[in-house]
Amino acid sequence: MSLLVKICGLSTRATLDAALAAGADMTGFVFFPPSPRHLSLEKALELGKQAKGRAGKVALVVDADDATLENIVDALQPDMLQLHGKETVARLRDIRQKFGLPVMKALAIETKADLAPLPGYAAVADRILFDARAPKHATRPGGLGAPFDWHVLENLDLDIPFMVSGGLRAGNVAEALRVTRAGGVDVSSGVESAPGVKDPDMIRAFIRAARAVAPASTLDLSRASTAVSAQESKPWMAGTSPAMTKD
Repeated sequence: MSLLVKICGLSTRATLDAALAAGADMTGFVFFPPSPRHLSLEKALELGKQAKGRAGKVALVVDADDATLENIVDALQPDMLQLHGKETVARLRDIRQKFGLPVMKALAIETKADLAPLPGYAAVADRILFDARAPKHATRPGGLGAPFDWHVLENLDLDIPFMVSGGLRAGNVAEALRVTRAGGVDVSSGVESAPGVKDPDMIRAFIRAARAVAPASTLDLSRASTAVSAQESKPWMAGTSPAMTKD
């Protein structure tokens, strides 16, 4: 089994370089003002250029409108949009078609009942991210450092790739992968010395721990000329057609 590792909430050149040098497959950039990891468009332009061709760039948004998404896409030039709010299936479809980018939908998980919306989202999204459900009065939906019960995903039968997030760190990522058999892991607070402050040593330790369980995916970020080559060169694009007409 190959594995995608995503380091999310990167906000400085030094920590982005640490993630890239350590072999991160995907780099995540947060565009949500309540988050301590929120990135300005100017910084997104700078970091996007730094990551280009070295790892996939993922823009994380929370219930963003089209104008906000347009500004983010123009600045970062992301390879994927991560929708981490209360976006409906219809909204996912609209975003995917309007912007012509693969979409990863985050689902908040606490119990098996939280998997009920999964079939609808899986019919539209290119990838699913299972994250821990935030406490009732939390000001943001993720990046809070709390894991969920991974056994909720045990024996999950899903036709599209999925990743796990929420409370992951170097010391528990192997167990998370063993239980869920996920094709990817996404970490943010688990590689921070303080909220929003990434630690290069913790980034390297996390990626080493994940790679000890499963090798890296083959990832070629060159532009693909056909749908088939796009899916082979960019694993997160599985199921994506050039016209973005998945339904």
